[in-house]
Amino acid sequence: MNAALSHGPSRHEAHVDVGDGVRLWVWDTGGDGPAIVLLHASAGSGECWDLQWPVFAEAGYRVIGYSRRGHFRSGDGDEPATTPASTDLLRLVDALGLDRCHLIGTAAGGMVATDFAVSHPQRLLSFVISSSIVGLVDDDYQAMLHRLLPPEFEQLPHDFRELGPSYRAQCPEGVARWNAMLARSGIERVPLRFANRVRWADLPRFDFPVLVLTGDADLYAPPANARLIANRIPGARLTILPDSGHSPWWEVPELYNREILSFLGSASR
Repeated sequence: MNAALSHGPSRHEAHVDVGDGVRLWVWDTGGDGPAIVLLHASAGSGECWDLQWPVFAEAGYRVIGYSRRGHFRSGDGDEPATTPASTDLLRLVDALGLDRCHLIGTAAGGMVATDFAVSHPQRLLSFVISSSIVGLVDDDYQAMLHRLLPPEFEQLPHDFRELGPSYRAQCPEGVARWNAMLARSGIERVPLRFANRVRWADLPRFDFPVLVLTGDADLYAPPANARLIANRIPGARLTILPDSGHSPWWEVPELYNREILSFLGSASR
């Protein structure tokens, strides 16, 4: 149902020094097209995008993915260090010579990307907020998250929280592959740190194209939450993907890729 593509574009891998003695594992398809940088979830790593990068590269984009500190093949560094993950992202795109790029951040990767967008809006061509609560600190939003995600929720199995019921019911082999990838990922071994305390008031200042996308069965970032965020961003496009939980890039990759490429095409125009 969602086996990785075995032919088509290629990519090269490297480790990039982002300071603090930390080297991040990065892969890059290269090419002259506009750059897309993919940011993975907390339960994931830079290896999670095998169903996206060949498709995006075939469409003419330079596609880049990486693992954050402590995730698959990336260094941990000094755990007490206070370097925000968005600072690592800035150092990475600088090292790769990217003046501007399209950012696609899923789940916790969307929180890192939002932090980056608040600090460095001039570096974005567009932004896809994918299945993410974006990290807002406003009291009303935090109260909603407490209702949505009680402490007991974190005790449930990762695949129950991250994959929708339709996928778990219909694709046990895919669930097994997802769990194997999760076991390699690191699962936020290094705590995420942010440069900003992002608030509602920051979102209307986004002056680049934004797509807010989530699955209709996402327990972390359900459609109601996605609508709240999209309504605060001028001109934001909202897409709810059917039969998908918190990981639409894995559960419904063909639909996910098509929606993102459609958005990127309109953003370019």
